Amino acid sequence: MSKIAKNIRHLRDLKNLTQQELANKLNVTKARIGSYEESRSEPSAEMLIKFSNYFHIAIDALLRGDLTKTNLDGLMKIGNNRLLFPVILNEENNEEIELISMKASAGYLNGYADPEYVERLQRIKLPFLPAGKHRAFPIKGDSMPPLRDGSFVVCKYVESYSDIKDGATYVLLTKSEGIVYKRLFKHPKKKDLLTLVSDNKTYQPYEVKAADILEVWEYVCSLNIGAYKEEELNYTSIMNMLKGLQVEMKSIGQGK
Repeated sequence: MSKIAKNIRHLRDLKNLTQQELANKLNVTKARIGSYEESRSEPSAEMLIKFSNYFHIAIDALLRGDLTKTNLDGLMKIGNNRLLFPVILNEENNEEIELISMKASAGYLNGYADPEYVERLQRIKLPFLPAGKHRAFPIKGDSMPPLRDGSFVVCKYVESYSDIKDGATYVLLTKSEGIVYKRLFKHPKKKDLLTLVSDNKTYQPYEVKAADILEVWEYVCSLNIGAYKEEELNYTSIMNMLKGLQVEMKSIGQGK
């Protein structure tokens, strides 16, 4: 059984609907729903949009994720109540931040909307982040000093293209380059273009079309650990550092 077939059946079962009842809600025949669930045919683009709108699940998650293994309460609701991507919750029902390691970043373009990929990522907590969905991305190269190769930027998901602020820094996920971290500027005349600028002036600015952008994440803070050698770093030490930071932040909040 294909993933989309399994997901449609799973989502229908969660709503306690028969095939006929779901068909009525989507204005199609029962036979069509049955053919999708039995992998005898694949939904058209129009049908994928119908399923996405009805179940409030992103099309990428419908196609590539295994929703039977995902807690749907841990999917993020933003905008028009659409579930865009998985949000990992700990046992206390608090959100955790997915940390995209350098190794994991190579597969992020293909896995960013796949719950199985996200579930395998390292996770951290930070006590001082604003409301919203956050992820930590690795820095590659020297184009954005003072951040060094191997450091991380913690970023907040940007829901709308119109929320991008000129001159601020963002992580973009693009179809052509994957993960990039740059300073963004909107084109003064062409609304479908963004100019990406490096703080290291040896790198030339370049333009990206809005249609090439899959995700936008706004910079919140950085974990500037690029000065350390790879063998000196492990995720346990990073977690210990963050736990210490949390204690320090609590002390500040208490006026100590």
